[in-house]
Amino acid sequence: MSKIKQPTPQWLTIIGIGEDGLAGLGDEAKRLITEAEVIFGGKRHLALVASFAKGEARPWPVPFDAEMHDVLALAGRRVCVLASGDPFFHGVGATLARKVEARDMHVIPAPSAVSLAAARLGWALQDIDTVSLHGRPLDLIRPLLQPNARILALTSDGDAPAEIARVLTELDFGASRLTVLEALGGPNENRRSTRADTFDLENINPLNVLAIELDSNPQARILPLTVGLADHLFEHDGQITKREVRAITLSALAPRRGELLWDIGAGSGSIGIEWMLAHPSMRTIAIEADPTRAVRIRRNAAHCGVPGLVIAEGSAPHALAGLETPDAIFIGGGGSDEGVLDAATDALPAGGRLVANAVTLEMETLLLARHAMLGGDLTRIAISRASPVGSMQAWRPAMPVTQWVWIKP
Repeated sequence: MSKIKQPTPQWLTIIGIGEDGLAGLGDEAKRLITEAEVIFGGKRHLALVASFAKGEARPWPVPFDAEMHDVLALAGRRVCVLASGDPFFHGVGATLARKVEARDMHVIPAPSAVSLAAARLGWALQDIDTVSLHGRPLDLIRPLLQPNARILALTSDGDAPAEIARVLTELDFGASRLTVLEALGGPNENRRSTRADTFDLENINPLNVLAIELDSNPQARILPLTVGLADHLFEHDGQITKREVRAITLSALAPRRGELLWDIGAGSGSIGIEWMLAHPSMRTIAIEADPTRAVRIRRNAAHCGVPGLVIAEGSAPHALAGLETPDAIFIGGGGSDEGVLDAATDALPAGGRLVANAVTLEMETLLLARHAMLGGDLTRIAISRASPVGSMQAWRPAMPVTQWVWIKP
């Protein structure tokens, strides 16, 4: 019986390489590239080391294989992967680390494009926001649009800066100063600046970082950093959890990093959207039976900077079948339909949270019965708003909301 060959310790070398190519590589990096049997990288990276690399050069496949089958198939051999800058800042190193143990990798990073941009601008990295828009929706920048903030955005191509300038102008951030830093660290490095609303830069190098110094006018669309966004920030047809109740509901849902929410009867999607705004790792599946509302939820998610929100069109409980197990569930609409509460409580894992809001007597009756059977917390939420009565003001009560909060044992 043949013995299975064990992988060589640190069989995989990951080397960050900048636009300066060989000039930016140390002796150790050069030696490891020379000793590698197989070298993976983009065509640009492979060309930078072609003069001294001896191993087989393998450009990344198109489309890119995030599972890294070709690399993993060579475990035990001397394999080198070339990456742009810091491999663990939105780079291939992070992808490989999900497949390869750290003890099997030898990593030599180079400065990331963001580090180089901050150095050129004299910006302290801890005081700015960074976002990768490389192959990702530009809408992800929207939650970062805060007064006087500074942002460094990794882009996908030479067209992205102009597209971001258009978005900023539409959102009344047109006075913002944009600086395009091109081919950082290489012989073709260049830096150009302009305002968002007068953006006229052309022939931008596809390898660029966009630096944004935000300047807004009073009408700018700014997403506050607290829960309970103003209702007018969402498109809706009246089917929306109102601001004050939404803030209480999100507090009860208690979002935690990396969790998944089911928003059943999502309406405008406001609960699921604010859940995702709590942290970039948060996820939402919005379950909505009305096709028009489902389209509206998708627009709201994009406009609030969480385009990754997933929409499951259909009626609960049938639409819940096959969905990924949630960490928390919110029921805001359709909760009185037969089987919805049962399906929700069954779907939750131990420790999962369920929050259900009722405005109708029928739904309230269900929640009272469920509370009597399973326990949890019941809260009555009553909001009144001042409004004109003739020449004076008076309180007008909104429909009261009964909220049941339950944690599955």
